[in-house]
Amino acid sequence: MTSGERALVTGASGFIGGAVVRLLLSEGFRVRALARPTSPRDNLPPSCEIVEGDVCDRDAVRRAMEGVDALFHLAADYRLWTPDPAALMRVNVEGTEVVMREALRAGVPRIVHTSSVATLAATSAGPSAESSRLAPEQAFGAYKLSKILSQRLVERLVAEEGLPATIVCPSTPLGPGDLRPTPTGRIVAEALRGRVPAYVDTGLNIVHVDDVAAGHVAALRHGEIGERYILGGANLTLQELLTEISRIARRPPPRVKLPYWPLIPLAYANEFFARLAGTEPFLNRESLRLSATRMFFDDAKARRALGYRTRPAAEAIADAVRWFSGRGV
Repeated sequence: MTSGERALVTGASGFIGGAVVRLLLSEGFRVRALARPTSPRDNLPPSCEIVEGDVCDRDAVRRAMEGVDALFHLAADYRLWTPDPAALMRVNVEGTEVVMREALRAGVPRIVHTSSVATLAATSAGPSAESSRLAPEQAFGAYKLSKILSQRLVERLVAEEGLPATIVCPSTPLGPGDLRPTPTGRIVAEALRGRVPAYVDTGLNIVHVDDVAAGHVAALRHGEIGERYILGGANLTLQELLTEISRIARRPPPRVKLPYWPLIPLAYANEFFARLAGTEPFLNRESLRLSATRMFFDDAKARRALGYRTRPAAEAIADAVRWFSGRGV
């Protein structure tokens, strides 16, 4: 794909979607965004064409798909906990089917589908690679299950109907533009507020959001149809992440390591009160179960096949700290 061509980005108002939009525009693409009327426009530059609609709205998706040379499907409901799992499944699974079938109908020549490392199983042998597939029956929580099912849907359409899609699996990005924020961004924001006085023994893979965006464009240009590529960065323990945030913010790092069992009743209580208040609890059963395993990943395949490169994790963390600090956190 070359500059001057039109790229449609679903989920363009989101964290990764906004970074993809900015990169595409900087490289000369004409960008069209599919965005819900209620979505914030902070991540959408004025030069971005906007088609209002939901990914489950077939008519809106069909309008957005007209004359498109490339599709980046990033739209997703990214919540580790929700009182209404059916709504999340609708967006992530049914919405993906609508988008992909309309792309087939319109004859879009190249597609990048954004999946997640949530579709991968942790291994005791070291960081997980693309071959470590997580079966639907092994998934806990609506988000993980929805990403597995939507990825399987795309893979089936590739194999059976010739969908020209490449799949990317971002890990946990940090950086500017995290409006909501994402679960990982919320860790940064809560740590800056001094609300993370302790940690559990877990780990996650940190990557700068702009590097994830570059990985999407590299997948469009160099990725093989039907292949999956992890877009990751550095594997850090939660203690290392919180220590780096504290260093940048010039506050003492948390030094108390907590066992998991006392947090279980607290997670239940947080969910109960969140339902009453209509909010999303920072600590919940899904985030607690995720933290029971070090979610470390190996992005060697993307580096080898796509030329994928990343900056140090410290830079991603620093940019996230600056972003949240600038928003008054």
